Amino acid sequence: MSPTYLGGSDRAASSPYSLTVEIPLELVLSGWYLTEPKLSPDRRRIAFVERWRGAAAILVVDVDVDVDLERPGPARMLSFGPDPAPGRGMGGGCFSWLADSTGVVYAAVDGELWCVRGLGLRRVTDHERSARAPWVCGRFVVYVLDEAEVWLTDLDTGDHRRLDDGRHEFCFDPAMSPDASVVSWQGWSPPAMPWDGAERVDCRDPSGRADLSAWRPAVGAVQQPGFAPDGTPTCVHDGSGWLNVYLGDRAAVSESAEHAGPTWGMGQHSFVVRRDGSCIVARNRAGFGTLSIVDPAGGVIDLLTDVVGVHGQLSMVDDRLVVLRSGPTRPPEIVLVDLAAPGRPGRVVAASGATAWRDVVLADPEAFTVEHDGVELRARRYAAGKGRMLCWIHGGPTDQWQVDFRPRVAYWCSRGWDVLVVDPRGTTGHGRDYQQALNGGWGRLDVDDTAALIRRAHAQGWAMPATTVVIGGSSGGLTVLGLLADHAGLVAGGAASYPVSDLAALADATHRFEAHYTDTLVGMPGAPGLEEHLHSLSPIHRSDRIVAPLLVFHGTDDPVVPMAHSVALADRIRRGGGDVELVLYEGEGHGFRDPVNQRDEYSCTEQFLSRFLGGN
Repeated sequence: MSPTYLGGSDRAASSPYSLTVEIPLELVLSGWYLTEPKLSPDRRRIAFVERWRGAAAILVVDVDVDVDLERPGPARMLSFGPDPAPGRGMGGGCFSWLADSTGVVYAAVDGELWCVRGLGLRRVTDHERSARAPWVCGRFVVYVLDEAEVWLTDLDTGDHRRLDDGRHEFCFDPAMSPDASVVSWQGWSPPAMPWDGAERVDCRDPSGRADLSAWRPAVGAVQQPGFAPDGTPTCVHDGSGWLNVYLGDRAAVSESAEHAGPTWGMGQHSFVVRRDGSCIVARNRAGFGTLSIVDPAGGVIDLLTDVVGVHGQLSMVDDRLVVLRSGPTRPPEIVLVDLAAPGRPGRVVAASGATAWRDVVLADPEAFTVEHDGVELRARRYAAGKGRMLCWIHGGPTDQWQVDFRPRVAYWCSRGWDVLVVDPRGTTGHGRDYQQALNGGWGRLDVDDTAALIRRAHAQGWAMPATTVVIGGSSGGLTVLGLLADHAGLVAGGAASYPVSDLAALADATHRFEAHYTDTLVGMPGAPGLEEHLHSLSPIHRSDRIVAPLLVFHGTDDPVVPMAHSVALADRIRRGGGDVELVLYEGEGHGFRDPVNQRDEYSCTEQFLSRFLGGN
């Protein structure tokens, strides 16, 4: 495909490669982000969450309906109590507008819900637990406690009651019908993960009898339960094999594209339904995103086609739509769209990041496929064209790095490295069968799939084994270790952040949400031969084969993959004569938040690449 240069540059697209003007590390780490835009019910204001250097606030922009959409008012702070607890990326679950548009109810970092209305600030809940995903309808707010219970509170009287009956260990994303007669949410229980078999739970007469029923497709999982303006139940499910939007039992459009990402958190909002029965859908085709109007007959018209990237966090009132979008060098920005004039370009209401990102030039990634083991594997190449390559493996493994804002990718491309983003089996975005294909083979199939994609890149002449490094974190780190152990000579080295290395130990030690993840990805407890299977798939038991240089990062307080796993791994590699450097960050968890440690991670990685591959 021909490259499109993002960021507002007027320079001609004369090369398929990104320009290698080095991006400053301070720009990469500047980290001012916006998320979760929501139109007020009277459609006059847009509220959104701002995150910057560990703090957060809810801001509001006035959008006067009597003037041109090109001139929204300046952003002002709406929240003034405890900091809100924002979602991340295309996730949300932080706040909901009050029905009269005079304020919001939000989830705060203290675990309670708070209400801001004009000069008034009051605490709505007093559970002393973790409240999340508020949804306001009239005088009621429904929300989730500890990711496990659904509650209803009357904002006028303070009366509250629990709605779920405990049948599911996890409950996410409650929504209330327009007439307040039904509350619906997503529920599931281990050993299933939400993408395996989550159900839609409906609670009828929530302030009275609270009658419960649950549904999901025979093969598939449900997410984002909600309601159309006329009360028709809506959701996303993959009963057809693909995550598509449904209105009742009718698909908005049945297609081989995904209309949502995996449920790693609450508040995705990847679609909205109009009064005429048409939908606005954020679609994902093999990692590339489009925002589309789908009419009641299934016809599709794409919106905002001027930017390559992804869209999410859709909010709509009447013919006014607001959406969060980002691209490879475009930090998340809030775009306002007038659906009454669909040919009119959207207007950026607020934008994340420093303005310097507009001067970064990065060619669009090139998609390619390779046939391996009877499966069509996919990847995307961000080209620098210097003959050296970083193969990046996403975490999860039930996830995907879409063509969205990835400062790391831009940083390393600007230093002359191709970045190959691979989608081995288990990756989302390619349908249910592809995502579920990893089950039983985590640590084997993903490793061999990534090796096949790297070999294809080498065959294309983009890099050689001596100029290729594989990088990944968490589950991606597991794949890094497996590649070094099982495909010696394919790459020159690897870097792994908080990697999974011991599957048996992980199942005993990880946090609640992922406590049963290995049951589906590897095997159910008690299954014949499970102990041997876990042993064979765990890189720590093949560490004697890791001879290529390895760099490992880990936080001392990681609740997902304990630091001790990486310490044991490094010790075994050293005893086997391997070359490994282990960097531990005091007080960090599953990901590094301290700017000092973030800078050090980049510095260590750059030194690692320079030491073994000649660096720049």
